[in-house]
Amino acid sequence: MSGSDAIAVGRRVLAAEAEALTAQAGALDAAFAGAVDLLFAAKGRIVCTGMGKSGHVARKIAATFASTGSQAFFVHPAEASHGDLGMIGEADVILALSKSGEVRELADILAYATRFKIPLIAITAVKDSALGRAADAVILLADAAEATDEINAPTTSTTLQIALGDALAVALLERRGFKPKDFHVFHPGGKLGAMLRTVRDLMHAGDELPLVGPETPMREALLVMTGKRFGILGVQGPDGRLMGAVTDGDLRRHSEGLLDHTAGEVMTAGPKKAVPPDMLASEALALMSDPPPSVTVLFVVDDGRPVGILHVHDILRAGVM
Repeated sequence: MSGSDAIAVGRRVLAAEAEALTAQAGALDAAFAGAVDLLFAAKGRIVCTGMGKSGHVARKIAATFASTGSQAFFVHPAEASHGDLGMIGEADVILALSKSGEVRELADILAYATRFKIPLIAITAVKDSALGRAADAVILLADAAEATDEINAPTTSTTLQIALGDALAVALLERRGFKPKDFHVFHPGGKLGAMLRTVRDLMHAGDELPLVGPETPMREALLVMTGKRFGILGVQGPDGRLMGAVTDGDLRRHSEGLLDHTAGEVMTAGPKKAVPPDMLASEALALMSDPPPSVTVLFVVDDGRPVGILHVHDILRAGVM
């Protein structure tokens, strides 16, 4: 096979699977909504199961559910018959995958679900199969050929299974109101974790904040500003709210007779750029870059009161770009 032939095969496979995905999207019906209802109503966990390639897909779907805030795990159907059925509780919901719906290794799980009235969701190509008949909700795979010409190897069908698992997980997380800050709890590491860190995770707080009152003489205020090393000074009113900030630019504008002034006289009211502690660090970085003017430091405020300070270097060190 030449290189061009290989590319042609690759394109044919991808086109066939893309066409199948489009058909699957159009085929979604009330059964999908019913499956989401069952997942949402479950007081326990989501138990994903399947044999062979469907089993590998079920593991992936379980991982996707778990990473988006739903307790989920994979049970191998053969192991279930040898004791692992005890891992499945009456408050759980089962998501079983099988293209044919007639995999004998699933029989004990189906009987167990029926006996203990555990909700069962099926992803299968055959509604009138053992799996389809046992299920409370049946999501049918679109009628699409596998991507192989003569060998009926699982290709298109497993792609559809993965996509349906993603669709269920996303529908469930949106119904639950799952937010990026919640997602970060399950993804603290790596680039994704960095992008989901909040201002609160990175800010300096407590004694590190460069704060003075408006009546503080600039002679004293400069010592605080220099000692805290952020190049900025917050001016806090009697009510605890942030009245404004003293920057290098303010110092230059009041250079003549600077030490004869108070912090409140020198400050710029505002400050114009302040952020809440629960803002994503990536959003804070974008705010720093937005003119006018771009800044390297942001005060973090909660109900107008300064609770932290964030430097651009803190964000960059955390890997947020």
